[in-house]
Amino acid sequence: MTVAERTETLFRSSGALRDGHFLLKSGRHGDRYLEKFQVLQYPEAVTELCGFMADMVRGDDGRPMVDVVVGPTTGGVILAFEVARQLGVRGIFAEEVRDVDGTTRREFRRGFTIAPGERIFLVDDILTTGGSLGAMLPAIESTGGEVTLASVIADRSGGLTGTVSPSTGRSYPVRSLWVLDVPTYEAGPAGCPACAASQPLVAPGSTGTKPA
Repeated sequence: MTVAERTETLFRSSGALRDGHFLLKSGRHGDRYLEKFQVLQYPEAVTELCGFMADMVRGDDGRPMVDVVVGPTTGGVILAFEVARQLGVRGIFAEEVRDVDGTTRREFRRGFTIAPGERIFLVDDILTTGGSLGAMLPAIESTGGEVTLASVIADRSGGLTGTVSPSTGRSYPVRSLWVLDVPTYEAGPAGCPACAASQPLVAPGSTGTKPA
């Protein structure tokens, strides 16, 4: 069984792949939804998935080719620390903060630091638009750290192979364990078949599943 097949099996067996009419974080709609925390609740599944990610940044001698594993809150925290544990390096996370003008950005807090030149492995759970990974890059770049690779468990982007820093415009490669074709639609009956069929819309995630 390939890594992609095993990843899909873990998602399906845990109920993490759902069918319906969903409001995605990007604002678009989808007819399938990946609820990653359904699979991330199982430590043995997390250990296996993070092992696949860790293998991406091991050299031929088995040693890590990175110095720090970084993830965003919330799902990325679990992944960053387990990947780091398996590699034998540090694992840290960046939190979302809101500035006085209402804009949001990622920031390292709680004493977390990255030294200039340290090699960074950026990890996250689901790739849809690349925005979540991209939002992490300015915080890393400001430290002088170098992103060696970005990785996600599942890629539902429809073809993204990299993520771009909004502050420098620099592109970084992204690799995934599992690529799946899950179309997304513009909200409204003109763009979304489920909207046109008046199918109830739900907004899953940290606030629970509820009508949107």
